[in-house]
Amino acid sequence: MSILLLAGSPSSPSRSTRLLNFVGEKLTQRGHKIIKLEVRDLPGNALLRADFNDPEVKAALALVAGASAVVVATPVYKAAYSGALKTFLDLLPQFGLAGKLVLPLATGGSQSHMLALDYALRPVLSSLAARHVLPSIYATEAQVAWTDADGLWLEENILARVQEGVEQLSDSLQTLHRAAHSEFLDVQFAQIQYST
Repeated sequence: MSILLLAGSPSSPSRSTRLLNFVGEKLTQRGHKIIKLEVRDLPGNALLRADFNDPEVKAALALVAGASAVVVATPVYKAAYSGALKTFLDLLPQFGLAGKLVLPLATGGSQSHMLALDYALRPVLSSLAARHVLPSIYATEAQVAWTDADGLWLEENILARVQEGVEQLSDSLQTLHRAAHSEFLDVQFAQIQYST
């Protein structure tokens, strides 16, 4: 069971991608396999033209399809998630997130943009048939800082929300894994019973 880290920032480095990478580190520490995808690294022409034959676009869509969960991060611009992320999400099939858990992350200039996750991004993720969209984590620029000497700093409140989000995602994945394994064993047992 892999978790895809989907970075929707058009710039690098960015606060939202650093926050995403931090979440990825915490999930790795809990034993999860992490795969990273930065939308900004995909060919812009292929994204804008919805070129499904482009090999990099095909590979990116396959990463989404193969993941059990997606942690999606975006900066908030003008009270909405990034256009780069929107362009990529538009390429996903109608049920492109079916059966997947999704944890949305965002960074923005002020608390006034916090609701952008709930009224702009969450409905799109739900429309792609995500199994469950976990509570969003939003941080202002003042709550996420980076220095070359110390690395990433998160305000205490944001750090607590991140830890809670990581635990919730990890625990939910473990529950799904146990349920899928139990179903598999039930099918195997039924087949054995039927063949005897």
